[in-house]
Amino acid sequence: MTDSVVSGGGGPQATGPRSVAVGGGVGVAITGDGAQVVMLPAQAVRWAREIEAPPGAGNLPGSASGVFVGRQDELAELRRLLAAEGEAAVTQVSGTRAIHGLGGIGKSTLALHYAHTFRRTYTLVWWINAAGTEQIVTSLAALAVRLFPQWAATTGVQERAAWAILWLQWHPGWLLVFDNVEDPADLRHYLGTLPDGHHLATSRTATGWHAIAPTMPLGLLDAEAAVDLLCTLALGPKHPPTPQQRQDAAALAAELGYLPLALEQAGAYLFETGTSLADYRQMLGQVMDTAAGGIDPERTIARIWRHTLTAIERRDPQAVTLLDAMAWLAPDDIPRALLAPLCPDPLTFGEALGALHAYNMIAYSSDRQDVSVHRLVQTVLRHRPATDPDGYPPGRQDAEHLIQQALPDEDTDTSRWERLLPHVVAVADSTPPDSPASTETAGAYHAAAQYLYRQGRDAHTILLRTAALAQCEQVLGDTHPQTLASRNNLAYAYESAGDLGRAIPLYEATLAQCEQVLGDTHPDTLTSRNNLAGAYESAGDLGRAIPLYEATLAQREQVLGDTHPDTLASRINLAGAYRAAGDLGRAIPLSKATLAQCEQVLGDTHPDTLTSRNNLAGAYESAGDLERAIPLYEATLAQREQVLGDTHPQTLTSRNNLAGAYRAAGDLGRAIPLYEATLAQCEQVLGDTHPHTLTSRNNLAGAYESAGDLGRAIPLYEATLAQREQVLGDTHPDTLASRNNLAGAYESAGDLERAIPLYEATLAQCEQVLGDTHPQTLTSRNNLAGAYRAAQAVQQRSTATSATDHGQ
Repeated sequence: MTDSVVSGGGGPQATGPRSVAVGGGVGVAITGDGAQVVMLPAQAVRWAREIEAPPGAGNLPGSASGVFVGRQDELAELRRLLAAEGEAAVTQVSGTRAIHGLGGIGKSTLALHYAHTFRRTYTLVWWINAAGTEQIVTSLAALAVRLFPQWAATTGVQERAAWAILWLQWHPGWLLVFDNVEDPADLRHYLGTLPDGHHLATSRTATGWHAIAPTMPLGLLDAEAAVDLLCTLALGPKHPPTPQQRQDAAALAAELGYLPLALEQAGAYLFETGTSLADYRQMLGQVMDTAAGGIDPERTIARIWRHTLTAIERRDPQAVTLLDAMAWLAPDDIPRALLAPLCPDPLTFGEALGALHAYNMIAYSSDRQDVSVHRLVQTVLRHRPATDPDGYPPGRQDAEHLIQQALPDEDTDTSRWERLLPHVVAVADSTPPDSPASTETAGAYHAAAQYLYRQGRDAHTILLRTAALAQCEQVLGDTHPQTLASRNNLAYAYESAGDLGRAIPLYEATLAQCEQVLGDTHPDTLTSRNNLAGAYESAGDLGRAIPLYEATLAQREQVLGDTHPDTLASRINLAGAYRAAGDLGRAIPLSKATLAQCEQVLGDTHPDTLTSRNNLAGAYESAGDLERAIPLYEATLAQREQVLGDTHPQTLTSRNNLAGAYRAAGDLGRAIPLYEATLAQCEQVLGDTHPHTLTSRNNLAGAYESAGDLGRAIPLYEATLAQREQVLGDTHPDTLASRNNLAGAYESAGDLERAIPLYEATLAQCEQVLGDTHPQTLTSRNNLAGAYRAAQAVQQRSTATSATDHGQ
């Protein structure tokens, strides 16, 4: 017995697919926020094989200071490790090395100097911004632009990234530098896909690397190297320090904690202003006392940057305004266009950015259209006390206004939305505890979350939904209609993420408030009731879900009319619940009638029409009518791929269901590859323990079992059962299905000693949870009876054999 995902209606109020290119040729897997397989045309594949990189090809950024001291030993060790591991037997991490350490410790500088020093030993050296999966994809896409601009200019980012991966697979001997890795797991795909070169990663985190790559921790500079670096930066490379200057530099370097970034910031200030080393140290002591009990690098940097800000403000006050606002945005890829409204004209804007760049407070992108700011700069700036009369910390209100003004008008401007999203999320995530709230800021968070929802990424909106709700509660009150809608949306985000433990209580509280404030039949109350029913169904509680669906449908028919889209959604959901309960006598007629209405009212390819078509196919499958189910599943999948995109959750649902129908028809040659591909996409898009991922894993195990491959089926069943018990609970219907399936696999393997007790426990739970006549209970009872018969037959054969032996 297996289970399959069935889409349902409902969703956030007010209005929320990943896309992927398709074509002929070769499929290339890429990662990113929408993990996907991109199909490249045959000619592009041939070009990837035939095009060679020009000698010395690369995209290395310049060094911030042009000075490299105190890291020669680390550089030599890094070369030795990378060269040695190029011959390592474990190919997944062959030639891979990760450098980690405190922000500002010099990780990127070491990686940069390694790349410059040894670039002639590589066919290509490519620098990748690895702060997130999407940045990695963008950096790989830039490689395609560099190597084959004629074709790259005609296609999208995903296709360019896929082409770059294919090129790297064809042309060994390269170096990829993954700079500023936030999550080591982001590299797993690339290390497995691209084994024929060296991978060098830098990261602030020392954890999470054990299964990815060996690490090389990078510590503070030693005292002598720190003094050399500070003197060179402050005085210039052509002016050796006097003994007194070197003594002053030693004292200052000690106070700066020997942290390269702090030394570079101090050197930039000293060189720019001509201040003496001794005077700078004295002024630094006046800004903040020496840390007691040792050096605290972040606090030491705060002293540096506080003084640097004073110098910048004297030079260009507008520059500090910009930097204060940038403190609340994402640190990387801040569009100049996002910051421009803070300055009266382009000339003032350019001069302000120039002042920040002169003091190494920001860095420009290669095309100078984006800027970045160091995370520790942001940390220091965010923790300054509020000076605004309204209670905002410096720059906070400006940052909120910037994201409000930058919101795109339409979802069609995807590239603009994707560039803005990290900054909206950063503003939401960095909200100070006592910062004033506003409906405008709540609206910006809501708009960004709705964009993600319409992209099929609602599970990624929890942070935005939480921030929007907090703003609404503070400004509008706990029971304002907008607050209730915001609370409903957060519950839906929890449900989309598979977190029913938080979704259901929030739905229940929201419904109670809607009934009290808006009335029992208000459209928003009906939406809240429908969503709660959906959460009950997701939790396997059909005893509460079906009556609530039925009541909601009756009220929507009366209040909204028989063909209102919300009424159709209720009808779709009720039909799905009937099917889940095994009541096909009501499920199929309702599904057919609803599909006809959806096609007439919403159109043939509307998402709700596709959901209705998918569910009717599922009802046919449950009734054993595969001749009608399979064509309907195939048509629905094709339409979802075209309308929603290849990795949209509902597309994954269709793919899983079609694979299930193929298996039911005995066509394992099509079922197993489709299950395997769907599981891989679910793991990447939804996460390893999302309920839909668990369903996909369970179904793949079932296909392996049907193919007689118990060596793969049983471990997969066992892993799925353990995860379902943990995520869904011990008596959830899906957990019971997993337990029954595992018992069946044990029986197929002849292991009745494990099968029968598991069957017995599952039947008892099914009777208690689902009822004595539920189809799943009947299946469990039938399976147990079959196991008893098998055990009896084994015993009879054993008795007969013993009697024969005794006679001899």
